[in-house]
Amino acid sequence: MREEKKSDLHERFAFRNIRSEEGEQAAAIEQACFPPKEACTKKMMLKRAAKARELFLVAEDRRTGRIAGFLTGIATEEESFRDEFFLNADLHDHQGPNVMLLSLAVLPAYRGQGLAREIMRNYLKRERENGRRRVLLTCVESKVKMYEKMGFQDAKIANSSWGGNQWYEMSCVVNPFDEESLREGKS
Repeated sequence: MREEKKSDLHERFAFRNIRSEEGEQAAAIEQACFPPKEACTKKMMLKRAAKARELFLVAEDRRTGRIAGFLTGIATEEESFRDEFFLNADLHDHQGPNVMLLSLAVLPAYRGQGLAREIMRNYLKRERENGRRRVLLTCVESKVKMYEKMGFQDAKIANSSWGGNQWYEMSCVVNPFDEESLREGKS
């Protein structure tokens, strides 16, 4: 992404953690962006926003004060994605070295501007600075190339049947030094 475009996005949007009163807004965005069988329920979104606020990044439109898009996940020791992460925010481990991304949602009016990519770029940078090891996600086949452009790799069929779809698990190493230590048995 050109520096100019990135700068424009940062002028137009504030990238920050979710506020407690914004859980319902995030749930409405989720419902607008995902098919009913895949979308997080309002109740679950409120629980995620409360339980894992530090792993919830929103892009707030500075002109309207409303959320244009967000990315949310939970931290864990686990190294593979499973459907229970979507259903149980209590699986969140604040100290977990890995993050399981649960939702990247951008309202239709804000799409095509690079906002999803910029939300992800900010998220990965933040998690690197927080000492996380790896970020994982699942996506449908049509989104694999998009996530590859964001730095994710290893599109393999996931052990997931969420919403009745076939999913691909992808990961992004955010702390390559930690990965090297793991391979060498130093961690």
